[in-house]
Amino acid sequence: MTDPRLAPTDRVVIIGAGHGGVQMAHSLRENGLQGPIVLLDQEAGLPYHRPPLSKSVLEASVAPEPPLLRAEAFYSSHEITVRRDTPAVRLDRHRRLVHLATGVPEPYDHVVLATGSRARSLPVPGIHLGGVAQVRTLSDAVALRALLVQPGQRVAVVGGGYIGLEVAAAASGLGHHVTVIEGAGRLLARSVSPEVSDCVLRFHADRGCRVELNSSVVAFTGDAGIVRAVELASGESVPADLVVVGVGGIANSELAVEAGLQCCEVTHGIVVDDWLRTGDTSVSAIGDCATFPSRFADGQIRLESVQNAVDQARYAAARLIHGSHEPYNKVPWFWTDQADLKVQSVGVARREESRVVLGSATSTEFSVLRFHHDFLVAVDSVNRPADHMAARRILSGGRRPTPAVARRPGFELKAFLLSA
Repeated sequence: MTDPRLAPTDRVVIIGAGHGGVQMAHSLRENGLQGPIVLLDQEAGLPYHRPPLSKSVLEASVAPEPPLLRAEAFYSSHEITVRRDTPAVRLDRHRRLVHLATGVPEPYDHVVLATGSRARSLPVPGIHLGGVAQVRTLSDAVALRALLVQPGQRVAVVGGGYIGLEVAAAASGLGHHVTVIEGAGRLLARSVSPEVSDCVLRFHADRGCRVELNSSVVAFTGDAGIVRAVELASGESVPADLVVVGVGGIANSELAVEAGLQCCEVTHGIVVDDWLRTGDTSVSAIGDCATFPSRFADGQIRLESVQNAVDQARYAAARLIHGSHEPYNKVPWFWTDQADLKVQSVGVARREESRVVLGSATSTEFSVLRFHHDFLVAVDSVNRPADHMAARRILSGGRRPTPAVARRPGFELKAFLLSA
């Protein structure tokens, strides 16, 4: 595939104003694009940070201010046009037009799909009852915060992933009686090692949270249109005054599908190559909505993380302006803050692995090195930010410790990094 660079005065339309979309606009200007940049935002306010929505926004004692990605003056000073409350409804690749809900199309020389992802719902009876909430947008978080103001409620959190556990930590800290319902056999099963899962379980149990593992939801029941209980496949009924569903996200790839761009049947993300290009040289895709090849995973992967969205935006902007012979190759990393527990992960673990624990896995400060055929592929750290930073540099480089080296008395990631 040819890789034409943008002309200095080309017009770029970015669909999606999350972390990736805003960074893309900024990076295009940083790399020298002089032409118009239009940022399409479905929401009415200015683009904002997403991570605080399931943490500090819920815990705020007063109505929170939107945690803006950039001040309003930034967009005007960089000549970036933000079209608020303006969803894109169709991508016309032949005429290079983005059709908008307003009816006025946006022409483009290049379009960037940064459409993100949306919260996955549960296809069970009662999902639309009052008091059943999700957290994906600022309005979601503000609405949930209003429901959490009165302490002492019975809060059921469906999903033991990052979002669910962050909400659980916030709710228990506000004085609510929290039950976490998780379908897998451990918390954060797709994200972290079993040792970290056990640590997180102990942490929430010590805060008074009840955790139900291997439990699937079959219905929400209530009266007068308000949820009162979560019904499990086991036959158990979990009383609830409020339910928060956090069972993952779905890529917003509908625009790409309708436009005839390839999307992955497994991840539902928009398929891009090693340079984040779709099959159309005038269309790129970045962030949560994109499925891309990664040397850190077994083939194609779709990641929902701020780091991935921002790094891909920076890379794609530089490629469009300057060209690139090197594929996108950033090591993925993730984090979650649950009260005073910080879990940080770098890399993507494989199914077949051995593990080495640095520190004590029964404490709240340790790291787990995860190996695939004796090759270090991921590191999980609990309240050890120095380990996490060292691991990011190690996995980005070429020299990695083997399990035998990591098991030596006194082994430290930072010391290994410095020796390399």
